[in-house]
Amino acid sequence: MQFDTIIHNIRVVRPNRTTIDSLDIGIKNGKISTLEPSIDRTLGKTIIDGENRLAFPGVVDAHMHTGIYTHLKDDAITESRAAAMGGVTTSINYMRTGQYYLNKSGPYRDFFPEVLAISKGKFHVDYAYHLAPMMGSHIDEIEYIIDEFGVSSFKIFMFYGSHGLHGKSDDQSNFLMIGPDDKYDMAHFEFIMRGIQKAMDKYPDKKDMISLSLHCETAEIMTAYTQLVEKEGKLSGLPAYSASRPPHSEGLAIFIASYLAHETNCVNINLLHLSSRKALDAAMMMQNVFPHINFKREVTVGHLLMDIDCPNGNFAKVNPPIRPRADVEALWESLKNGHIDWVVSDHACCSKEMKVDSDNPENVFLAKSGFGGTEYLLSGLFSEGTKRGVSENKIAELLCWNPAQRFGLPSKGDIAPGFDADIVLLDPDETFIVKSAESESTQGYSPFEGFELKGKVKTTFLRGNKIFEDGQILGQALGRYLKRPY
Repeated sequence: MQFDTIIHNIRVVRPNRTTIDSLDIGIKNGKISTLEPSIDRTLGKTIIDGENRLAFPGVVDAHMHTGIYTHLKDDAITESRAAAMGGVTTSINYMRTGQYYLNKSGPYRDFFPEVLAISKGKFHVDYAYHLAPMMGSHIDEIEYIIDEFGVSSFKIFMFYGSHGLHGKSDDQSNFLMIGPDDKYDMAHFEFIMRGIQKAMDKYPDKKDMISLSLHCETAEIMTAYTQLVEKEGKLSGLPAYSASRPPHSEGLAIFIASYLAHETNCVNINLLHLSSRKALDAAMMMQNVFPHINFKREVTVGHLLMDIDCPNGNFAKVNPPIRPRADVEALWESLKNGHIDWVVSDHACCSKEMKVDSDNPENVFLAKSGFGGTEYLLSGLFSEGTKRGVSENKIAELLCWNPAQRFGLPSKGDIAPGFDADIVLLDPDETFIVKSAESESTQGYSPFEGFELKGKVKTTFLRGNKIFEDGQILGQALGRYLKRPY
Protein backbone atom coordinates (compact mmCIF):
# COMPACT_ATOMS: atom_id res chain seq x y z
CA MET A 1 0.00 0.00 0.00
CA GLN A 2 1.16 3.54 -0.74
CA PHE A 3 -0.28 4.86 2.55
CA ASP A 4 -0.62 3.36 6.01
CA THR A 5 -3.70 5.50 6.61
CA ILE A 6 -5.97 7.73 4.59
CA ILE A 7 -8.24 10.15 6.44
CA HIS A 8 -11.05 11.48 4.23
CA ASN A 9 -14.22 13.54 4.56
CA ILE A 10 -12.55 16.22 6.68
CA ARG A 11 -12.07 19.97 6.56
CA VAL A 12 -8.40 20.73 7.08
CA VAL A 13 -7.49 23.71 9.28
CA ARG A 14 -3.97 24.95 8.65
CA PRO A 15 -2.07 27.83 10.25
CA ASN A 16 -0.98 30.75 8.09
CA ARG A 17 -3.98 30.23 5.78
CA THR A 18 -7.30 32.00 5.37
CA THR A 19 -9.36 29.04 4.16
CA ILE A 20 -10.50 25.66 5.41
CA ASP A 21 -10.18 23.08 2.66
CA SER A 22 -11.83 19.71 2.05
CA LEU A 23 -8.80 17.46 1.62
CA ASP A 24 -7.78 13.88 2.21
CA ILE A 25 -4.66 13.17 4.26
CA GLY A 26 -2.31 10.36 3.26
CA ILE A 27 -0.08 9.10 6.09
CA LYS A 28 3.02 6.93 5.75
CA ASN A 29 5.53 5.95 8.46
CA GLY A 30 4.09 8.40 10.95
CA LYS A 31 4.41 11.36 8.60
CA ILE A 32 1.94 13.23 6.44
CA SER A 33 2.76 12.12 2.91
CA THR A 34 0.23 14.05 0.87
CA LEU A 35 -2.81 16.31 0.98
CA GLU A 36 -5.17 15.94 -1.96
CA PRO A 37 -8.83 16.66 -2.68
CA SER A 38 -9.43 12.94 -3.23
CA ILE A 39 -6.96 10.12 -2.63
CA ASP A 40 -7.67 6.75 -4.21
CA ARG A 41 -8.96 4.63 -1.33
CA THR A 42 -7.30 1.50 -2.75
CA LEU A 43 -3.91 3.04 -1.93
CA GLY A 44 -4.48 2.99 1.83
CA LYS A 45 -4.17 0.12 4.30
CA THR A 46 -6.53 1.82 6.76
CA ILE A 47 -9.31 4.18 5.67
CA ILE A 48 -10.83 6.58 8.22
CA ASP A 49 -13.98 8.60 7.62
CA GLY A 50 -13.61 11.96 9.37
CA GLU A 51 -17.39 12.57 9.24
CA ASN A 52 -16.90 16.12 7.90
CA ARG A 53 -15.14 17.23 11.09
CA LEU A 54 -12.47 19.90 11.36
CA ALA A 55 -8.93 18.50 11.24
CA PHE A 56 -6.54 20.61 13.30
CA PRO A 57 -2.80 20.00 13.69
CA GLY A 58 -2.00 18.30 16.98
CA VAL A 59 -1.91 20.94 19.72
CA VAL A 60 1.49 21.91 21.14
CA ASP A 61 0.81 22.73 24.80
CA ALA A 62 3.99 24.69 25.46
CA HIS A 63 3.41 25.30 29.18
CA MET A 64 2.74 22.36 31.45
CA HIS A 65 4.01 21.31 34.88
CA THR A 66 3.98 17.53 34.91
CA GLY A 67 5.19 16.07 38.20
CA ILE A 68 4.80 19.19 40.33
CA TYR A 69 2.30 17.89 42.93
CA THR A 70 2.29 14.17 42.14
CA HIS A 71 5.42 12.14 41.42
CA LEU A 72 6.48 12.38 37.79
CA LYS A 73 6.22 8.61 37.26
CA ASP A 74 2.47 8.81 37.91
CA ASP A 75 1.68 12.32 36.68
CA ALA A 76 3.27 11.68 33.28
CA ILE A 77 0.81 8.87 32.64
CA THR A 78 -2.45 10.41 33.79
CA GLU A 79 -1.89 14.00 32.71
CA SER A 80 -0.64 13.04 29.25
CA ARG A 81 -3.81 10.98 28.88
CA ALA A 82 -5.76 14.13 29.74
CA ALA A 83 -3.71 16.00 27.15
CA ALA A 84 -4.53 13.44 24.46
CA MET A 85 -8.25 13.68 25.12
CA GLY A 86 -8.02 17.42 24.48
CA GLY A 87 -6.17 17.12 21.19
CA VAL A 88 -2.72 17.88 22.62
CA THR A 89 -0.03 15.77 20.95
CA THR A 90 3.06 17.61 22.23
CA SER A 91 3.55 18.54 25.88
CA ILE A 92 6.40 20.87 26.85
CA ASN A 93 6.90 20.76 30.61
CA TYR A 94 8.66 23.14 32.98
CA MET A 95 11.07 21.40 35.31
CA ARG A 96 13.47 22.65 37.97
CA THR A 97 15.47 21.57 40.97
CA GLY A 98 14.27 22.44 44.48
CA GLN A 99 11.13 21.60 46.43
CA TYR A 100 8.26 20.05 44.47
CA TYR A 101 9.01 18.07 41.30
CA LEU A 102 11.74 15.59 42.35
CA ASN A 103 12.55 17.49 45.57
CA LYS A 104 16.23 17.40 44.73
CA SER A 105 19.01 19.83 44.01
CA GLY A 106 22.33 19.46 42.26
CA PRO A 107 23.68 19.81 38.74
CA TYR A 108 21.40 19.24 35.78
CA ARG A 109 23.88 16.77 34.27
CA ASP A 110 22.86 14.49 37.17
CA PHE A 111 19.28 15.66 37.75
CA PHE A 112 17.91 15.70 34.21
CA PRO A 113 18.90 12.14 33.20
CA GLU A 114 16.76 10.99 36.13
CA VAL A 115 13.86 13.06 34.79
CA LEU A 116 14.27 11.44 31.37
CA ALA A 117 14.54 7.95 32.83
CA ILE A 118 11.33 8.40 34.84
CA SER A 119 9.53 9.89 31.82
CA LYS A 120 10.43 7.15 29.36
CA GLY A 121 7.47 5.02 28.40
CA LYS A 122 5.02 7.03 30.51
CA PHE A 123 3.74 9.79 28.21
CA HIS A 124 0.82 9.18 25.86
CA VAL A 125 1.87 12.24 23.84
CA ASP A 126 5.27 13.44 22.64
CA TYR A 127 7.05 15.51 25.26
CA ALA A 128 9.90 17.93 25.89
CA TYR A 129 11.15 19.99 28.82
CA HIS A 130 12.06 23.57 29.67
CA LEU A 131 14.64 23.91 32.47
CA ALA A 132 15.12 26.66 35.06
CA PRO A 133 18.67 27.56 36.17
CA MET A 134 18.16 27.90 39.92
CA MET A 135 21.81 28.14 40.99
CA GLY A 136 24.86 29.88 39.62
CA SER A 137 26.35 26.51 38.66
CA HIS A 138 23.33 25.79 36.46
CA ILE A 139 24.26 28.75 34.28
CA ASP A 140 27.59 27.09 33.56
CA GLU A 141 25.66 24.03 32.34
CA ILE A 142 23.48 25.82 29.76
CA GLU A 143 25.62 24.91 26.76
CA TYR A 144 25.92 21.30 27.96
CA ILE A 145 22.14 21.11 28.45
CA ILE A 146 21.52 22.31 24.89
CA ASP A 147 24.11 20.03 23.33
CA GLU A 148 23.62 16.87 25.40
CA PHE A 149 19.90 16.90 26.20
CA GLY A 150 18.42 18.98 23.38
CA VAL A 151 16.80 21.40 25.83
CA SER A 152 16.85 24.82 24.21
CA SER A 153 14.39 26.77 26.37
CA PHE A 154 14.92 28.05 29.90
CA LYS A 155 12.86 29.80 32.56
CA ILE A 156 13.08 32.41 35.30
CA PHE A 157 10.49 32.67 38.11
CA MET A 158 10.94 36.36 38.91
CA PHE A 159 8.75 36.27 42.03
CA TYR A 160 10.82 33.65 43.86
CA GLY A 161 12.96 36.35 45.46
CA SER A 162 10.87 36.42 48.64
CA HIS A 163 7.85 34.37 47.61
CA GLY A 164 7.41 30.64 47.43
CA LEU A 165 5.10 28.78 45.12
CA HIS A 166 2.01 29.69 47.15
CA GLY A 167 2.84 32.89 49.01
CA LYS A 168 5.35 34.83 51.04
CA SER A 169 8.29 32.85 52.36
CA ASP A 170 11.01 33.58 54.89
CA ASP A 171 13.33 30.81 53.76
CA GLN A 172 13.84 30.87 50.03
CA SER A 173 17.16 29.06 50.18
CA ASN A 174 15.43 26.04 51.70
CA PHE A 175 12.49 26.20 49.27
CA LEU A 176 14.76 26.51 46.24
CA MET A 177 17.37 24.13 47.71
CA ILE A 178 20.23 26.44 46.81
CA GLY A 179 23.50 26.94 48.63
CA PRO A 180 24.47 29.79 50.99
CA ASP A 181 26.43 31.56 48.26
CA ASP A 182 23.55 31.47 45.76
CA LYS A 183 20.97 34.24 45.50
CA TYR A 184 17.84 34.00 43.38
CA ASP A 185 17.62 37.67 42.50
CA MET A 186 17.91 40.14 39.62
CA ALA A 187 21.66 39.66 39.40
CA HIS A 188 21.06 35.93 38.96
CA PHE A 189 18.53 36.70 36.22
CA GLU A 190 21.09 38.87 34.45
CA PHE A 191 23.71 36.15 34.56
CA ILE A 192 21.22 33.60 33.22
CA MET A 193 20.59 35.91 30.27
CA ARG A 194 24.32 36.28 29.67
CA GLY A 195 24.71 32.51 29.78
CA ILE A 196 21.94 32.04 27.21
CA GLN A 197 23.36 34.76 24.97
CA LYS A 198 26.72 33.00 25.11
CA ALA A 199 25.05 29.76 24.06
CA MET A 200 23.38 31.52 21.14
CA ASP A 201 26.81 32.64 19.94
CA LYS A 202 28.23 29.13 20.34
CA TYR A 203 25.38 27.45 18.46
CA PRO A 204 24.46 29.85 15.63
CA ASP A 205 22.52 27.10 13.84
CA LYS A 206 20.26 26.76 16.90
CA LYS A 207 20.14 30.44 17.85
CA ASP A 208 16.54 31.03 16.77
CA MET A 209 15.22 28.19 18.95
CA ILE A 210 17.19 29.06 22.10
CA SER A 211 14.97 31.22 24.30
CA LEU A 212 14.30 32.39 27.83
CA SER A 213 10.82 32.43 29.37
CA LEU A 214 9.91 34.61 32.33
CA HIS A 215 7.17 34.46 34.92
CA CYS A 216 6.84 38.21 35.41
CA GLU A 217 5.70 39.21 38.90
CA THR A 218 7.60 41.32 41.40
CA ALA A 219 8.15 39.72 44.81
CA GLU A 220 8.43 42.97 46.80
CA ILE A 221 5.16 44.37 45.43
CA MET A 222 3.35 41.10 46.06
CA THR A 223 4.63 40.84 49.63
CA ALA A 224 3.50 44.37 50.47
CA TYR A 225 0.06 44.04 48.85
CA THR A 226 -0.59 40.63 50.40
CA GLN A 227 -0.06 42.20 53.81
CA LEU A 228 -2.42 45.05 52.92
CA VAL A 229 -5.17 42.76 51.64
CA GLU A 230 -4.96 40.42 54.62
CA LYS A 231 -4.85 43.30 57.12
CA GLU A 232 -7.86 45.10 55.61
CA GLY A 233 -9.86 41.87 55.41
CA LYS A 234 -12.37 43.36 52.97
CA LEU A 235 -11.78 40.87 50.16
CA SER A 236 -11.79 37.11 50.00
CA GLY A 237 -11.33 34.37 47.44
CA LEU A 238 -10.18 35.17 43.92
CA PRO A 239 -10.74 38.97 44.28
CA ALA A 240 -8.42 38.97 47.30
CA TYR A 241 -5.75 36.97 45.53
CA SER A 242 -5.86 39.23 42.47
CA ALA A 243 -5.52 42.32 44.68
CA SER A 244 -2.61 40.74 46.57
CA ARG A 245 -0.67 40.24 43.33
CA PRO A 246 -1.70 43.44 41.52
CA PRO A 247 -1.33 43.90 37.76
CA HIS A 248 1.34 46.58 38.10
CA SER A 249 3.51 43.91 39.71
CA GLU A 250 3.42 42.14 36.36
CA GLY A 251 4.10 45.35 34.46
CA LEU A 252 7.11 46.30 36.59
CA ALA A 253 8.61 42.82 36.24
CA ILE A 254 8.20 43.01 32.46
CA PHE A 255 10.05 46.34 32.42
CA ILE A 256 12.92 44.87 34.46
CA ALA A 257 13.14 41.70 32.40
CA SER A 258 13.07 43.62 29.13
CA TYR A 259 15.84 46.00 30.11
CA LEU A 260 18.02 43.11 31.28
CA ALA A 261 17.39 41.35 27.95
CA HIS A 262 18.52 44.53 26.18
CA GLU A 263 21.57 44.90 28.41
CA THR A 264 22.67 41.30 27.85
CA ASN A 265 21.58 41.03 24.20
CA CYS A 266 19.50 38.00 25.13
CA VAL A 267 17.23 38.46 22.16
CA ASN A 268 14.66 35.62 22.39
CA ILE A 269 12.34 36.40 25.32
CA ASN A 270 9.00 34.74 26.12
CA LEU A 271 6.68 36.62 28.49
CA LEU A 272 4.58 33.93 30.09
CA HIS A 273 0.87 33.83 31.02
CA LEU A 274 0.15 37.57 30.82
CA SER A 275 -3.00 38.10 32.84
CA SER A 276 -3.92 41.79 32.80
CA ARG A 277 -4.24 44.90 30.67
CA LYS A 278 -1.33 46.48 32.53
CA ALA A 279 0.86 43.49 31.75
CA LEU A 280 -0.12 43.64 28.08
CA ASP A 281 0.50 47.39 27.92
CA ALA A 282 3.92 46.94 29.52
CA ALA A 283 4.79 44.14 27.10
CA MET A 284 3.87 46.23 24.06
CA MET A 285 5.72 49.27 25.40
CA MET A 286 8.85 47.18 25.79
CA GLN A 287 8.44 45.80 22.27
CA ASN A 288 8.49 49.39 20.99
CA VAL A 289 11.40 50.44 23.19
CA PHE A 290 13.52 47.39 22.33
CA PRO A 291 12.53 46.38 18.77
CA HIS A 292 15.66 44.23 18.43
CA ILE A 293 14.37 41.87 21.14
CA ASN A 294 12.27 39.04 19.71
CA PHE A 295 9.54 39.07 22.34
CA LYS A 296 6.82 36.42 22.34
CA ARG A 297 3.73 36.84 24.49
CA GLU A 298 1.71 34.01 26.03
CA VAL A 299 -1.70 33.75 27.68
CA THR A 300 -3.46 30.75 29.23
CA VAL A 301 -6.87 29.33 28.47
CA GLY A 302 -7.69 29.80 32.17
CA HIS A 303 -7.11 33.54 32.03
CA LEU A 304 -9.19 33.72 28.84
CA LEU A 305 -12.17 31.76 30.19
CA MET A 306 -12.41 32.80 33.85
CA ASP A 307 -12.62 35.98 35.89
CA ILE A 308 -12.62 36.64 39.64
CA ASP A 309 -16.34 35.85 39.81
CA CYS A 310 -15.71 32.26 38.72
CA PRO A 311 -18.20 30.09 40.65
CA ASN A 312 -15.51 27.50 41.39
CA GLY A 313 -13.73 29.97 43.67
CA ASN A 314 -10.44 28.97 45.25
CA PHE A 315 -10.14 25.95 42.96
CA ALA A 316 -9.18 28.56 40.31
CA LYS A 317 -6.23 29.93 42.30
CA VAL A 318 -3.19 30.26 40.05
CA ASN A 319 -0.09 32.43 39.56
CA PRO A 320 -0.51 35.06 38.23
CA PRO A 321 -4.09 35.34 39.51
CA ILE A 322 -7.35 35.13 37.66
CA ARG A 323 -8.33 38.76 37.03
CA PRO A 324 -11.49 40.92 36.82
CA ARG A 325 -13.59 40.73 33.66
CA ALA A 326 -12.06 43.93 32.22
CA ASP A 327 -8.67 42.26 32.14
CA VAL A 328 -10.11 39.14 30.52
CA GLU A 329 -11.57 41.27 27.74
CA ALA A 330 -8.22 43.03 27.35
CA LEU A 331 -6.59 39.63 26.78
CA TRP A 332 -9.08 38.80 24.05
CA GLU A 333 -8.63 42.21 22.47
CA SER A 334 -4.86 41.71 22.42
CA LEU A 335 -5.22 38.21 20.99
CA LYS A 336 -7.44 39.44 18.17
CA ASN A 337 -4.98 42.28 17.45
CA GLY A 338 -2.14 39.83 16.93
CA HIS A 339 -0.24 40.75 20.09
CA ILE A 340 -0.49 37.25 21.60
CA ASP A 341 1.72 34.55 20.10
CA TRP A 342 0.38 31.38 21.68
CA VAL A 343 -2.14 30.05 24.18
CA VAL A 344 -1.34 27.31 26.71
CA SER A 345 -2.91 25.47 29.62
CA ASP A 346 -0.25 25.99 32.33
CA HIS A 347 -1.46 22.55 33.43
CA ALA A 348 -0.39 21.71 36.99
CA CYS A 349 -2.50 18.88 38.35
CA CYS A 350 -3.21 19.57 42.03
CA SER A 351 -5.51 17.05 43.70
CA LYS A 352 -8.75 18.19 45.29
CA GLU A 353 -7.50 16.98 48.67
CA MET A 354 -4.40 19.12 48.36
CA LYS A 355 -5.82 22.20 46.62
CA VAL A 356 -7.67 23.91 49.48
CA ASP A 357 -6.93 23.87 53.18
CA SER A 358 -9.04 21.22 54.90
CA ASP A 359 -9.61 23.35 58.02
CA ASN A 360 -10.15 26.65 56.24
CA PRO A 361 -11.16 25.97 52.61
CA GLU A 362 -12.43 29.53 52.09
CA ASN A 363 -9.01 31.10 52.74
CA VAL A 364 -7.48 31.62 49.32
CA PHE A 365 -4.06 32.32 50.82
CA LEU A 366 -3.93 28.78 52.21
CA ALA A 367 -4.90 27.16 48.91
CA LYS A 368 -2.29 25.71 46.56
CA SER A 369 -1.55 27.52 43.30
CA GLY A 370 -2.22 26.00 39.91
CA PHE A 371 -4.68 23.59 38.33
CA GLY A 372 -5.01 21.28 35.35
CA GLY A 373 -6.74 22.14 32.11
CA THR A 374 -4.82 20.84 29.12
CA GLU A 375 -7.83 18.71 28.16
CA TYR A 376 -9.88 21.89 27.58
CA LEU A 377 -7.24 23.95 25.77
CA LEU A 378 -8.45 23.46 22.19
CA SER A 379 -12.15 23.33 23.00
CA GLY A 380 -11.90 26.36 25.27
CA LEU A 381 -10.11 28.55 22.75
CA PHE A 382 -12.34 27.34 19.91
CA SER A 383 -15.54 27.87 21.87
CA GLU A 384 -14.85 31.38 23.09
CA GLY A 385 -12.58 32.45 20.25
CA THR A 386 -14.95 31.72 17.39
CA LYS A 387 -17.69 33.63 19.23
CA ARG A 388 -15.39 36.65 19.13
CA GLY A 389 -14.41 36.33 15.49
CA VAL A 390 -11.13 34.46 15.91
CA SER A 391 -10.74 32.23 12.85
CA GLU A 392 -10.00 28.52 12.99
CA ASN A 393 -6.75 29.18 11.11
CA LYS A 394 -5.70 31.69 13.75
CA ILE A 395 -6.47 29.13 16.46
CA ALA A 396 -4.14 26.69 14.67
CA GLU A 397 -1.41 29.32 14.74
CA LEU A 398 -1.88 30.06 18.44
CA LEU A 399 -2.05 26.44 19.59
CA CYS A 400 0.13 24.63 17.08
CA TRP A 401 2.37 26.51 14.66
CA ASN A 402 3.71 29.37 16.78
CA PRO A 403 4.87 27.37 19.82
CA ALA A 404 6.33 24.65 17.60
CA GLN A 405 8.39 27.19 15.67
CA ARG A 406 9.63 28.98 18.78
CA PHE A 407 10.64 25.89 20.68
CA GLY A 408 12.53 23.98 18.01
CA LEU A 409 9.84 21.59 16.77
CA PRO A 410 9.71 22.22 13.00
CA SER A 411 8.02 18.85 12.35
CA LYS A 412 5.07 19.82 14.55
CA GLY A 413 2.31 22.39 14.26
CA ASP A 414 0.93 22.01 10.72
CA ILE A 415 -0.87 19.54 8.50
CA ALA A 416 1.50 19.41 5.55
CA PRO A 417 3.70 16.88 3.74
CA GLY A 418 6.77 16.00 5.82
CA PHE A 419 5.19 16.93 9.15
CA ASP A 420 4.44 14.43 11.89
CA ALA A 421 0.94 13.02 11.41
CA ASP A 422 -0.34 14.67 14.60
CA ILE A 423 -3.99 15.39 13.81
CA VAL A 424 -7.07 16.28 15.84
CA LEU A 425 -10.61 15.77 14.59
CA LEU A 426 -12.98 18.24 16.23
CA ASP A 427 -16.75 18.46 15.92
CA PRO A 428 -17.35 22.23 15.77
CA ASP A 429 -21.07 21.92 16.45
CA GLU A 430 -21.05 19.66 19.50
CA THR A 431 -21.47 21.39 22.84
CA PHE A 432 -20.60 19.81 26.16
CA ILE A 433 -20.52 20.63 29.85
CA VAL A 434 -17.15 20.34 31.57
CA LYS A 435 -17.32 17.52 34.11
CA SER A 436 -14.10 16.71 35.91
CA ALA A 437 -15.31 13.16 36.49
CA GLU A 438 -14.98 12.55 32.74
CA SER A 439 -11.35 13.69 32.60
CA GLU A 440 -8.36 11.35 32.47
CA SER A 441 -6.63 13.67 34.95
CA THR A 442 -6.45 12.53 38.57
CA GLN A 443 -7.14 16.06 39.81
CA GLY A 444 -10.72 15.31 40.87
CA TYR A 445 -12.11 18.78 40.10
CA SER A 446 -11.80 21.47 37.47
CA PRO A 447 -11.97 25.26 37.77
CA PHE A 448 -13.94 25.00 34.50
CA GLU A 449 -16.52 22.68 36.10
CA GLY A 450 -19.97 23.43 34.69
CA PHE A 451 -18.71 25.58 31.80
CA GLU A 452 -20.47 24.93 28.49
CA LEU A 453 -18.01 24.69 25.60
CA LYS A 454 -18.69 24.33 21.90
CA GLY A 455 -16.25 22.25 19.86
CA LYS A 456 -15.59 18.70 21.02
CA VAL A 457 -12.41 16.75 20.34
CA LYS A 458 -13.45 13.39 18.90
CA THR A 459 -10.21 11.78 17.72
CA THR A 460 -6.50 12.42 18.30
CA PHE A 461 -3.69 10.96 16.18
CA LEU A 462 -0.04 10.94 17.28
CA ARG A 463 2.36 10.29 14.41
CA GLY A 464 -0.44 8.52 12.57
CA ASN A 465 -1.47 6.39 15.56
CA LYS A 466 -4.99 6.84 16.87
CA ILE A 467 -4.49 7.50 20.61
CA PHE A 468 -7.91 8.87 21.56
CA GLU A 469 -11.41 8.42 20.17
CA ASP A 470 -14.90 9.16 21.49
CA GLY A 471 -13.90 9.54 25.11
CA GLN A 472 -11.43 6.66 25.30
CA ILE A 473 -7.63 6.56 25.39
CA LEU A 474 -6.42 3.88 23.01
CA GLY A 475 -3.36 1.67 23.32
CA GLN A 476 -0.14 2.01 25.25
CA ALA A 477 1.86 5.18 25.88
CA LEU A 478 3.59 6.05 22.59
CA GLY A 479 5.02 9.46 23.50
CA ARG A 480 8.62 10.16 22.51
CA TYR A 481 11.08 12.54 24.09
CA LEU A 482 11.69 15.43 21.67
CA LYS A 483 15.35 16.32 21.72
CA ARG A 484 15.44 19.73 20.13
CA PRO A 485 15.85 20.60 17.37
CA TYR A 486 13.45 17.80 16.61
